[in-house]
Amino acid sequence: MKKILIVLMIVGLCSPALAESDAAKSLEQILGQKGTTQKDVVKFTFPRSDLKVKMGNVRVVPGLALTSWAGFKLMDEQSIVMGDLVLTNQEVQSVIKKCGENGIQITALHNHLIGSVPNLMYLHYVGTGNPSKLAQAIKAVLGATKTPVGKTGSKQEEKQSTDLKKLESVLGRTGHQKGNLIQFSVERNDTISENNMVIPSALGTSMPINFQMVGKKAATTGDFVLMADEVNPVIKALSENGIQITAVHNHMLRETPRLFFLHFWGYDTPERLAGGIKAALQHVNAK
Repeated sequence: MKKILIVLMIVGLCSPALAESDAAKSLEQILGQKGTTQKDVVKFTFPRSDLKVKMGNVRVVPGLALTSWAGFKLMDEQSIVMGDLVLTNQEVQSVIKKCGENGIQITALHNHLIGSVPNLMYLHYVGTGNPSKLAQAIKAVLGATKTPVGKTGSKQEEKQSTDLKKLESVLGRTGHQKGNLIQFSVERNDTISENNMVIPSALGTSMPINFQMVGKKAATTGDFVLMADEVNPVIKALSENGIQITAVHNHMLRETPRLFFLHFWGYDTPERLAGGIKAALQHVNAK
């Protein structure tokens, strides 16, 4: 009898982790690629390597501003998926229709860049339910686009090792470099929730700051996640440092506290761009 109780206790202790692992594997099988796991969130990225996009004379690589993503927060009863899709104008209405057919709620549709060729739109979404069914829904939605699914990356230029250290020195933060792309992720020092559920940073409440090296210069874009009182000080700091404001809008519908997402574009020396980003971050309650 004691042996049976011990076995039941072990199964009871292990089953949540096993269930989570099984759920993650199921998501990977449906979406055809490995996800990255951060606590109870499994995230998938879908670079739009099929698109050839330019901002002025800059050929934008997918990791700078052209990556769709889906993050799954695995929970006991109902899991949640959140993310956004990079879309051409021609794909927007088909994707909206597919979202409706598959129970995915649209939370925002807007630009992130100004003046890109071709013009792009970004659709943010949320869905709740069984994780496998949610993954099947996201796959169906992606099927309404030309997004490569099942591919985890795209070709980058050769690594320029010195630029990462320069940017890290100016920003005082640790970044990640892949090819000519340098990325930083800055978390807010707040608890963000929606419908009484804490939204982890992996589901879109952290601030991505991306740099693409272009010879001795760089292009930068990303978004600041801001409280209302932070919006205009950040706009002022970026503008004073030659960084353009390209959008201010919502990504979610019922988050607490209310958030504003500010997108930007800059093209200059990497040190000057990083200095502008650092000046703006001084007005944000960031970690």
